[in-house]
Formats: sequence, structure tokens, C-alpha cells
Amino acid sequence: MPIDAAKALAAEPRTGELTWTTKDVQLYHLGIGAGIPATDPDELRYTLESRLHVLPSFATVAGSGSPGVISGLSMPGIDVDLAKVLHGGQSLTLHRPIPAQGTATATGRIAAVYDKGKAAVLVMRTEVADSAGPLWTNDAQIFVRGEGGWGGDRGPSTPLDEPTGEPDRIVERPIREDQALLYRLSGDWNPLHADPEFAKLAGFEKPILHGLCTYGMTLKAVVDTLLGGDVGRVRSYTTRFAGVVYPGETLRVRMWHTAESTRVAVSAVERGDAPVLADTVVEHS
Repeated sequence: MPIDAAKALAAEPRTGELTWTTKDVQLYHLGIGAGIPATDPDELRYTLESRLHVLPSFATVAGSGSPGVISGLSMPGIDVDLAKVLHGGQSLTLHRPIPAQGTATATGRIAAVYDKGKAAVLVMRTEVADSAGPLWTNDAQIFVRGEGGWGGDRGPSTPLDEPTGEPDRIVERPIREDQALLYRLSGDWNPLHADPEFAKLAGFEKPILHGLCTYGMTLKAVVDTLLGGDVGRVRSYTTRFAGVVYPGETLRVRMWHTAESTRVAVSAVERGDAPVLADTVVEHS
């Protein structure tokens, strides 16, 4: 079996240095659709270095995410075909606001391996700290088709209850045809998002948008719509990737808001509101 769960869980954590600049932050923000309209003061907070704040989901690509998902797939005990890999979910906990430029130490390990029968799920945890202390913790849930069935722990599988009542806000966000090509410049070079032939090998009609691009676009919608544009109010952000998005489509973002958290559901408008993000929660002040 290409995945040896015991070996993967026992492996020594990998530690690496992350360095990012205001240019990296600006590129990430552009990759998730910021800057439209270009002269809007609210958008300039994402694009102009003299006003720059950092959307917390930047944590998923800071320093190109090293040691990140691709690095994690080469950990001891793991040998998988990249064409069988999908991002199943993402959880981010913020310990304090992310600076617009900085250097930090990232420690990555396999936190869990679950046997889903026809697939395996790897939980890759990355903890990041700088000289002032912890910055953030990322958990990436990676779905590997065809690698389950060894009788291991199935892991948690209870979805959140569906939000009740009408959403407090609904917004739509168009996705540019070149969105995936721009987003991948922040460090996710998986050819699934750019190469039509590779996408077909993976079972898709054409390249799909990065799940983490949708993740960032959604958080920006919540921050801009319900949190007054204040990125410092975000405490944590969790989602399950429920379906694919193709560049050129439109995201419909439904939000159910309370004082301490916002439940979110995201769908693709052009495909009959096909689910894209589910079990999505932004916790905030």
C-alpha cells in the first residue's frame, strides 16, 4: 500500500523558514480577485503597499506554503499519484494578525491518516511562528482516491447542521478565465489547474480552480460584507471542499451571521447552484 499510516504519523516533523514580502501579499490578493474596482479605497487595502492589510487566508500560501501540501505528500510512509489527489478541506486558526512582510518558522507533520474505504484522507498540519510567538495553524485535509481499504480509523464524518432561515447576505463573485493561472503564481503549481491534458487524466473536462482560491475569495467576501473590511476580526476559518469550480464561472456566497461566527455556503451559479464549499464557518470578534 502506498500509504503506511503508522510510518507517516511517526515521521519527524519538517521545519522550514517562510519569508514573504508586501509583493507576495499583493499577488495573493490579486489571485483571489481583489482590486476591482482598481481605485476603490476598500480594494486598495488589498493592493496598495502603503495601506496594505493581510487577508488571513494568505497563510495558506505564505512563503509558497513550505512545508506545505506538496511537501507533505513526500513525507515518509506516503507515495501517491498526484493525479489522484484532491484537497478535501481546510482549517485555519489565527493567533494574531499576519504582518504584511515577515520571516517565520513553519513546522509541518502528518497529524492524522483516515481510511475512507475507497480513499485515504491525510491531515497535514502546519504550525507557524515568528520571533514574537505563534502566528497561525493550518490543517489541510487531503483526499487521495484509491488509497483506502486497509481497515484504519475512518475519522470524523458528521457534517454540520444546515443553517436555518434565509441568509443574512448573498453576494456573487465572478471568476476570471485566467484566475487559476494568476493564483498559481502564489506557489501552488499543481498542473491540474493549468494543463488541460493533466486535468483530463485526473477526470476533469478542463483545468479547475484551486480550492484554496475559492477559499480566499469566500473569506474576502465575508470580511468585506459583514466585518467592515477588518481582517483582524477573523479568529478561525474552516471549510469542506464540496465540489469543483471552473474559471469563468460565478460564485454565489450565502452568509448566516451572528456576533461571533458566520456560516457560509458557496455554490457555482452557472451549474444550477452546484455546491462548492460546505460546512464553512468563519469565527470572528
